[in-house]
Amino acid sequence: MTLLEKAALVFHILRWRFTWSKCDLDYFPKEQVSEKFITAREAALKIPDGACVTSSGMAGNARCSAFFWAIREAFEKTGHPRNLTWMNVGAQGSRGKVPGTVEELGLPGLMTRYIAGHLETTKAQLRLADEGQLELHTMAQGAMARLFEAQEQGETELRTEVGLATFLDPRVGDGSRVSPGAKDQFIRADGDALIYTLPRVKVALFNAPYADAEGNIYFHHASCLSENEYTARAARANGGIVMATVSAIISKEEQKIGMPAVKVDYIVVHPYNEQTASVRQYRYWPMFTPGRLVDTEKAAARLRFMNTLLKITPVRDEVGNAMARLAASIFAREVPKGSMVNIGVGFPEEVARNVVGQGLGKELTFTTEAGAYGGLPVPGVFFGAAINPEKLISSTEMFHLYLEKLGACVLGFLEVDEKGNVNASRRGPRMVDYVGPGGFPDIVYGAPVVIFIGTWMAGAEFKIQEERMRIIKPGKPKFVQAVSHITFSAREALRLGKKVFYVTNVGAFQLTRQGLQLDCVMPGIDLQRDILEACPAKLLLPEGAVPVVDGSILTGKGFQLAWPV
Repeated sequence: MTLLEKAALVFHILRWRFTWSKCDLDYFPKEQVSEKFITAREAALKIPDGACVTSSGMAGNARCSAFFWAIREAFEKTGHPRNLTWMNVGAQGSRGKVPGTVEELGLPGLMTRYIAGHLETTKAQLRLADEGQLELHTMAQGAMARLFEAQEQGETELRTEVGLATFLDPRVGDGSRVSPGAKDQFIRADGDALIYTLPRVKVALFNAPYADAEGNIYFHHASCLSENEYTARAARANGGIVMATVSAIISKEEQKIGMPAVKVDYIVVHPYNEQTASVRQYRYWPMFTPGRLVDTEKAAARLRFMNTLLKITPVRDEVGNAMARLAASIFAREVPKGSMVNIGVGFPEEVARNVVGQGLGKELTFTTEAGAYGGLPVPGVFFGAAINPEKLISSTEMFHLYLEKLGACVLGFLEVDEKGNVNASRRGPRMVDYVGPGGFPDIVYGAPVVIFIGTWMAGAEFKIQEERMRIIKPGKPKFVQAVSHITFSAREALRLGKKVFYVTNVGAFQLTRQGLQLDCVMPGIDLQRDILEACPAKLLLPEGAVPVVDGSILTGKGFQLAWPV
């Protein structure tokens, strides 16, 4: 990137920072429009006390900011709507850093029960739960998405193997319950499966790019579709209401209508709506839309620069890059050409960067759980979108594809135990330490090849010196005897015949029926001192000498990836 390009992005971020609270909750279009159109303040009054509400979106994509602000203001002024049950499939908070997210509703009495697939970003809700003022629940995102689909058909339950033998299984953990003393339980065991359920949604809120004067909704120029269509259908089937917020009124185009006017009850026009975080819909970025090909490498560089500037995406050092190259080499060895792939946040994004950078991405289909199919998934605040997606589908449809056609996934971890179980959902004992499963259970269930990647120790200092990996300062081991929260069940993975790998900065491990077996070590790592004696987990060794990672993976010099011949 040139200095001029960087300066332009810095200006873009600064403009966003100083205008991100800008809203007009009384805005009404000047055009002659149908009676469906109302203001955001009027929309907030349509939500009855005690209602079960769902909002769509993912991270910074398609945020329902106008609704969030209007509901908060109405509650602060009148005390209504109150005692709401709120449901989110994907992450919709901002860790308390950016206004206009679902965290606006994190007020005592406004929301009394919150059910979401991913909770880490909703700090306001987590704090309420810590204070005993919010009943908190979680479940697999795919299960939630499919339950909304089921509600349209008049069904209230979903029977599935997803989540078996994890904390979601009441025989192993707390099921859906997150907060102490949570009254309800939305997951129950049923033999060799789990049965998930949800309250019937009565109010569905979503953000779409445009509407026409008749009230037809349009999704072109969106960065993701999440579960807009399916939550809307569920609300209508349950006798509830559907409300959309759009950025502008456009001329009617029959072929582009995404949701006909008869499927929507009310529409709020809000000119400050975003396509994705920092990007106003009226200045939408073509890189996130199907059919508008841009230079992938340049677009990815722009987004990395922005995430780094916002301190959302960590700057990877040479040790992290070496770990990502090791995972990428295992990926190339184990994942067949033509596979559909899901990439998680953090180090998995670096693995994808290596795979794509080495030219293998052309023979893979990357996806996101928010519904971007094809293209290159993007990180940080833009997570859920993709550069040059082939198409955008609903998250509900994507999770069906994950269960049927997913070839591989690359995901992070917090802890791994000697049986191969993984904790990726809880950092500590407090509610504010809770992450939630997200789409993790659905994705690992569907993928025949699973690659986990994360550092060997927390808080340790590693360096590459003289083409050798060195532990300068040890930290807290992440490989333990038993994880504190089972998000991934090794037992279930073995039952389903999956190939599972765990990549770290000391080497890689593979899941076997006997436990975790060391697959290879980084040059410079002392097997006895740095691995076997450095963690409480019992680890297995292969017969003969442990293979040493090729030097090109450690240093990057001459590093090349290729599909097996």
